[in-house]
Amino acid sequence: MSITVEIKQDFPDDQWDRFVYQSVNGTIFHTCQFLSYHPKGRFEDASLIFRQEAELFALFPATRGNWDGYDTLWSHRGASYGGFVYREGLSIKNAYELVEKLIEYARRERIKRIVLTLPPIIYNRRLSNYIDFALIQHGFQYLKREVSSIVSLEENIDLNVAKFKPSNRTAFRRAQKLGVVVRESQDYANFYKILKKNLKIRHGVQPTHTLEELVQLKDLFPEKIHLFGAYLADEMVAGVVMFDCNPQVSLAFYISHNEERQECRGVNLLFYEIIKRCIAQGFKFLDFGIFTVNMEPNFGLARFKEGFGSSGILRDTLYLDL
Repeated sequence: MSITVEIKQDFPDDQWDRFVYQSVNGTIFHTCQFLSYHPKGRFEDASLIFRQEAELFALFPATRGNWDGYDTLWSHRGASYGGFVYREGLSIKNAYELVEKLIEYARRERIKRIVLTLPPIIYNRRLSNYIDFALIQHGFQYLKREVSSIVSLEENIDLNVAKFKPSNRTAFRRAQKLGVVVRESQDYANFYKILKKNLKIRHGVQPTHTLEELVQLKDLFPEKIHLFGAYLADEMVAGVVMFDCNPQVSLAFYISHNEERQECRGVNLLFYEIIKRCIAQGFKFLDFGIFTVNMEPNFGLARFKEGFGSSGILRDTLYLDL
């Protein structure tokens, strides 16, 4: 049964998102609901639909624009992850055909480059590297291979704590003794002040989202985006914004603390409580996010995340010049 490709155009957003949530590997980053937070004009939507016979088989969220002089199809400039979202039952032949149809479409449209960032394999309900293999076999190359820290979630919090480094166990227990408590918060403005100051001090950069965009995303996904704050009395000393990306994985998108309250060990207690929450809600993995930038590792950040029993997996971005 051959696969065909078409432009999304007037395909309903709700049907697109329903397919993403029912797919094997989709995340909130693949949904129209998520991508809608970008203001009109920021990106030119060029999303694609793949059908097998008449039945919807795969989606490819994408934008089109100029990159270093190349007319580029990028999946997706406005999201952490892109690539093909597909239904149960993807065969190696299907994977080959999806990639072939993508390349054929790009050539037909005189697109000169295709770029896509694949979700790490833990986001797949059914583990498969068929798409990765098909991309490489059709000439795609790695643009970058970042490393993301992930925690495999055990049956209960005690089993995860047993994988913590002793210093991390000491740190979250110290926070508890000092009276630090963790609770879900709606105080995004206060957290954003901490985040902005922390990123400027440590990395000299700004957050990916503005405060307004972060609040907008929370409003779009009230059940999937959560801010957890560590409080000493009524003062937020640290915070983590979690994105529940799909039933498999909850992602720590923003992590920050007040440098002046570092002795409170708020982040350590936060992740003890967040891991406990993730286990209770049935997630398989906690994704700490990448500790590399353009493949340059931040060893201190890696060491901090490894303290919670994390290991590293690849977040790959691939490209093909046509």
